[in-house]
Amino acid sequence: MKKIITVVLLVIGSATFAQNKNAKASIEVDGVCLMCKSRIEKACLATKGVKSANWDVETHELKLFFDERKTDIKTIESRIAAVGHDTKTLKATDEAYAKVHTCCKYRDEEVQEDHKD
Repeated sequence: MKKIITVVLLVIGSATFAQNKNAKASIEVDGVCLMCKSRIEKACLATKGVKSANWDVETHELKLFFDERKTDIKTIESRIAAVGHDTKTLKATDEAYAKVHTCCKYRDEEVQEDHKD
């Protein structure tokens, strides 16, 4: 009886531990303002499995916390590109980039200069 209880506890413990598939990641995403921040974070959070997303305007660093069983970095990056923002490994299409607000045109040097202040 003691062996059965031990085995049951080990199985339950292993199953509980195996379900903890949360991952942290940090990627660089291009953007220039708080509207970009909102758009990037919203695209991430709309991705099934993403639990938190925080993009820093100054450093362009996106910090993610997500469930690896439901999504991965490539999927998240494709969602970001779909709303018009580039990552290190995936560039947004010209059509997606054209839809971002005029002040968010991060590829334009004048816009970059305007946001440095």
